Amino acid sequence: MDSRAKPETTIAGIAASPGIAYGQVFVYLQSAVEVPSYLVEPAKRLGEVGRFERALVVTRQQVGKIKHEVERNIGPEEAAIFDAHLMVLDDPALIGETIREFETTGLNIETCFQKVASRYAKAFAAFEDKFLAERAVDLRDVAQRVLKNLLGQSETSLSHLAGQRIIVASDISPSESATLDRSAALALALNSGSKTSHAAIVARSMRIPSVVGLHNLTGRVQNGDWAIVDGYDGLVILNPTESTLFRYGKIEARKKSFEARLLEANREPAVTLDGAAVTLLANIEKAEECAAAKNYRADGVGLYRTEFLFLSGTHIPTEEEQFAAYKAAVEAMAPQPVIIRTLDIGGDKPMAGKSDLFPKENNPFMGFRAIRFCLEHPEIFKDQLRAILRASAYGRARIMYPMISGAGELARANAVLAECREELKARRVPFDASLEVGTMIEIPSAASTADLLAKQCAFFSIGTNDLIQYLLAIDRVNDRIAHLYEPTHPAVIRTLRHIVQEGHARRIPVGVCGEMAGDPVFAPLLLGLGVDSLSMSASWLPAVRYLVRAMTMADARALADEALALESPAEIYARCDAFYRARVKLD
Repeated sequence: MDSRAKPETTIAGIAASPGIAYGQVFVYLQSAVEVPSYLVEPAKRLGEVGRFERALVVTRQQVGKIKHEVERNIGPEEAAIFDAHLMVLDDPALIGETIREFETTGLNIETCFQKVASRYAKAFAAFEDKFLAERAVDLRDVAQRVLKNLLGQSETSLSHLAGQRIIVASDISPSESATLDRSAALALALNSGSKTSHAAIVARSMRIPSVVGLHNLTGRVQNGDWAIVDGYDGLVILNPTESTLFRYGKIEARKKSFEARLLEANREPAVTLDGAAVTLLANIEKAEECAAAKNYRADGVGLYRTEFLFLSGTHIPTEEEQFAAYKAAVEAMAPQPVIIRTLDIGGDKPMAGKSDLFPKENNPFMGFRAIRFCLEHPEIFKDQLRAILRASAYGRARIMYPMISGAGELARANAVLAECREELKARRVPFDASLEVGTMIEIPSAASTADLLAKQCAFFSIGTNDLIQYLLAIDRVNDRIAHLYEPTHPAVIRTLRHIVQEGHARRIPVGVCGEMAGDPVFAPLLLGLGVDSLSMSASWLPAVRYLVRAMTMADARALADEALALESPAEIYARCDAFYRARVKLD
């Protein structure tokens, strides 16, 4: 039966990489490595450890080659993905635990390595932060490669496809996504994943339309089926009709024209039609991402998440290691500012291999984390604060504390910072004496006491992701209730206005660094509420800048006033969406 004669079916997922593709499906079914388990004779045990060491060497060579190819063909930022793979292969804890497991059990090294690597991967997968949780993918990818080398199996690859195809798979590992046959891969459609998965990152870099989070798509299609992948709206349309194909042809033309306008507008200042300048900043995880921030003309870094340094290895980074990382970011962005958030870790996202620092909790989302952890472990906190202070001598660094719940907590954090300043002065180590200190507002108690917090800091940054979660008592990663997570809930809008008013009453700027900041539908509402800056993933800057240049600040304020008077989240969203659509013409 001709697949095009089958009924049209639309499946909704997550838009991961923009673009529209139409073509035949190639279902890529990966199978897990089957590892035999057996006891190794005592006389052969020394050779078993040597076999493990040789497999690690071969895997390092393979990953190094992939990194080089990606850097040459795609770019250094995408190639940096494989730094995490190389770190896994040099991880003394992972290697040491594997060897200890082998010495204890006498089981073959593949079985021991698989057991230890799985334990580490589960620890990463449990993290609340999506970006960090997906680092479990790095570990699993490397582990599969090591196991295949131990078992003498050949690599699987998507580097050679038989003609142009839409690749449908459960998931694609970093290695597989990086070696995609760009001339033949029309699009990606994956059962799992998110916008921050490696497959999505690489697809965006290659400009391959992608939709992820499609659940059981692999079970609903066959090789040779025809499909449309809509990377704008996150849809996969199986067996599209002629009318659908015609409609999508027109949509694709309009979208491409609009994207060109976005990039053109991104060369211009973020100034509204009535002359109000808007500060647009970038969120980063590591110093290497500063290049993208500058490329998209960010006014600085509004959020440097430092957790990557603590979660990418098995040891707590030293002051020197942290100093090198922060200095690199500050120098890369100079003379623009870099707001470095202190460690937001604990409870729901413990450091791998450091479980003793994080006792098991019934409710980790509200438990021993972030500033609470740092204040209980001042030696770790002070290493980070001194590293940031030292980096401030090389550009415009700022410090920001996460998860502050009240004035007492903020005072304690500032007291530790004051100690660090004195220690560096005594050592005659240079730092910026005027370095500004701010706090994130992401707990309702902090929002309610914003007037008290404003007395002790130089700026606020609203973390809308957690603030909304805590205000509405909605676990945003719980599929059963995620639909209740509403950024336009009246309680959220009123709380945002209150924070802005209290900050401005004490003459300190208020920014937003949560997901709302990077959504062009919500950006006008935030600006109308009086927010001074918006910080987002660098790739979102063109869309927000375009809208800023297409609106007046007077209209944004009117939108905010209207939203504050409404009672329904749906009504408020409809007003924001109408505001956006009236100013963004896709035709």
